[in-house]
Amino acid sequence: MTDFGPFYSQIATGPLAHWLETLPAQIATWQRGEQHGQLKHWHNAVTFLPEMSPYRLDLLHSVSAQSETPLSEGQKKGIEQLLRNLMPWRKGPYSLYGVDIDTEWRSDMKWERVLPHLSSLAGRTVLDVGCGSGYHMWRMVGAGAQLVVGIDPTQLFLCQFEAVRKLLGNDRRAHLLPLGIEQLPALNAFDTVFSMGVLYHRRSPLDHLWQLKNQLVSEGELVLETLVVDGDENTVLVPGERYAAMRNVYFIPSARAMKLWLEKCGFVDVRIVDCSTTTLEEQRRTGWMTTESLDAFLDPQDVTKTREGYPAPQRAVLIARKP
Repeated sequence: MTDFGPFYSQIATGPLAHWLETLPAQIATWQRGEQHGQLKHWHNAVTFLPEMSPYRLDLLHSVSAQSETPLSEGQKKGIEQLLRNLMPWRKGPYSLYGVDIDTEWRSDMKWERVLPHLSSLAGRTVLDVGCGSGYHMWRMVGAGAQLVVGIDPTQLFLCQFEAVRKLLGNDRRAHLLPLGIEQLPALNAFDTVFSMGVLYHRRSPLDHLWQLKNQLVSEGELVLETLVVDGDENTVLVPGERYAAMRNVYFIPSARAMKLWLEKCGFVDVRIVDCSTTTLEEQRRTGWMTTESLDAFLDPQDVTKTREGYPAPQRAVLIARKP
């Protein structure tokens, strides 16, 4: 199983030290809890991956690692098979020693939309809520963050993250914890908090915004990315049983309504910095994620609508500050 001891040691003398009053017990409870039927299989894949020290590591423009001497075809095939044992890969892409993980989401495209609007991440302590396999966490490290903590309860994502970390030389600038935001105390310790692709899955979106605010230092920055619909500050879509084939979608506000929600929770300097429709280039089925993707979730007769008849996925990025 994943050893969280190095992370505990890393935060023991910094602004996150008080988290150690609750975190180890929460992790121990998780370790004793119900495990996915494939967890042992995934864990074995991580265990058998070779420990690599990249000769060239690029986290600024991508998540890619190269060795000084190219790997043999046999070595590459061995790494690729172990990484394929961790399918489906949803967030990426990754390029690791000649093995290219072509993920469902081109998360690099989202990062390119977000990055120009951020305050500098240099030297910052960052929280990434709902981080998935950790792709954006590595890009945050590449942008200069001193420490990035990701939280996501999905066990496969933890194994994918640990696999990538192992191939990146066991880099300790990023850590993934198998927790949800509701399990975090009010830490008030992160310089920047990201919540990307999470809000519409929350039954109480305003509670989620308060939870995010409670993780930030005073003057800290929130980066929120979420589904939106067209409309004024009073427009909110409440889907039925499914939205774009997803069951757990509760509220999709307009970007202007989202801005008001943030202000209602006490954030200031709220800016809508990007709105874009999700394209079939950004989200699609690949050899590393072989089940249905966006093309199957849209109306085949009208791609401006989901197959349930709602507006097709559109996403907005908002930046806000905790006073």
